[in-house]
Amino acid sequence: MKLSDRVLSQLPGNVLERLRSADKLWQELRLGSSSVPCVIDESRESLGNTDWDVVISGGTLGILIGAALQKRGWRVALIERGILRGRDQEWNISRQELEVFLELDLLSESELDRAIATEYNSARVSFFQGSEVWVRDVLNIGIDPVYLLETLKLKFLEAGGTLLEKTPFDSATIHPDGVLIKAGEHVLKTRLLIDAMGHFSPIVKQARRGEKPAGVCLVVGSCAKGYPKNETGDLIVSFTPILNQCQYFWEAFPARDGRTTYLFTYVDTHRDRFSLEFFMEEYLRLLPEYQNVELNQLQFGRFLFGFFPSYPKSPLHLPWNRILAVGDSAGGQSPVSFGGFGSMVRHLKRLTFGIDEALKINLLDRNALSLLQPYQPNISVTWLFQKAMSVGIDKKVSPNQINDLMSGVFQVMDKLGDDVLKPFLQDVIQFSALSKTLPLVNPKLVLPILPQVGIFSLLDWSIHYINFALYSGLYPLGKLLRPAIKNLPSVSQYYYNRWLDAWQYGSGGDYHK
Repeated sequence: MKLSDRVLSQLPGNVLERLRSADKLWQELRLGSSSVPCVIDESRESLGNTDWDVVISGGTLGILIGAALQKRGWRVALIERGILRGRDQEWNISRQELEVFLELDLLSESELDRAIATEYNSARVSFFQGSEVWVRDVLNIGIDPVYLLETLKLKFLEAGGTLLEKTPFDSATIHPDGVLIKAGEHVLKTRLLIDAMGHFSPIVKQARRGEKPAGVCLVVGSCAKGYPKNETGDLIVSFTPILNQCQYFWEAFPARDGRTTYLFTYVDTHRDRFSLEFFMEEYLRLLPEYQNVELNQLQFGRFLFGFFPSYPKSPLHLPWNRILAVGDSAGGQSPVSFGGFGSMVRHLKRLTFGIDEALKINLLDRNALSLLQPYQPNISVTWLFQKAMSVGIDKKVSPNQINDLMSGVFQVMDKLGDDVLKPFLQDVIQFSALSKTLPLVNPKLVLPILPQVGIFSLLDWSIHYINFALYSGLYPLGKLLRPAIKNLPSVSQYYYNRWLDAWQYGSGGDYHK
């Protein structure tokens, strides 16, 4: 009997069955056999009066933006296919990123403190036969999703919001003056539809028209008790060379009810890539060596698994008026990150103010809404990093090529200090930090990667790098013009504010120590 069969079958909740269901979706993606839904239609007829200013489909992260908009006085309805409840597994984030909940008056300081389930220091970055770096105060906070979402849900309802649970999104028709949404037994008329249903949203699937992602992050893991040491964390660790045409990376965090450990890797969607069940088998095989513990010493509380697609054409700009994708639906996070919560929190204030402004002046066409999910060159340059950490299914590379490169890069960043290292570890790339790092990386580590990455990827990266420099220069200049912009018409102010947001976030200017 396989390890995964033996261990997972001991837990309630049909874990093995759910793993195999996820595997079917992963196989469909590799084979390109997923169907393209048609859930969005358009009509030239007037819809008439609307009942809502905003309807948000997808409650897990949609409640964040829903509560923020309802607090600002808009009529907001939130539809969720199940019960709006956070998962038991904590969300890891850095403390300074949580300030947005206070700034938007979504949580009090005492509520924010209560939402923090765990806090630890320090965290390790380490690579096989290479360097080891320790950092403090990076992704060292574990947020309790159950408490956070329940608190936001109550505040949303108290502010007058409408929550429709067990209400799956079915379809929507876009009219010149609104959107007609069919969701279960409900029909809703709204000015704006926000898609927060995630990577596999039917709206996103229709917009992408069956396009296969350029990269996928596969993740398996668990939370268990019984580890001999549980005071520190691992942000990214490897202790093996390339195996099965990919590099295995590990992550670990102290949790309220044990220790969470993940195994993840970056791959393409080639049909011969291994299954999630195989990856879980590898996780259980290598976990004892990784954490210096025997499997029979562990009391597993839950297992986690999934795959997270990423597309170069991101954030996604939907081809329809009056629909905006947010969070994982927009695909706006870095292709090396598989945590949608951190990305959503980072952009929550920007999205709240931008949507508020668009609603006030009724600027809800697709071109205006696309500026709420702007091109970010600091995210686009990370595609080269994702490719550098991947191996083609038919490529022959040195077994320790990726470890050597990663070790060399982090050695340089560590020497340059926290101002370079910490933003990078939180998926905030800044031009000055990147420009300091790249020239100091040993060329002997970079040259073997070039054939793997390819000339077209390098040319594409060069364009994003130039834009990165441009955005980094435009943001401070744009701030200087802010006083003069207040005298312009409201539509002009909207476009200026969105460009300024794009320059700020696209240059990593949103990062605060």
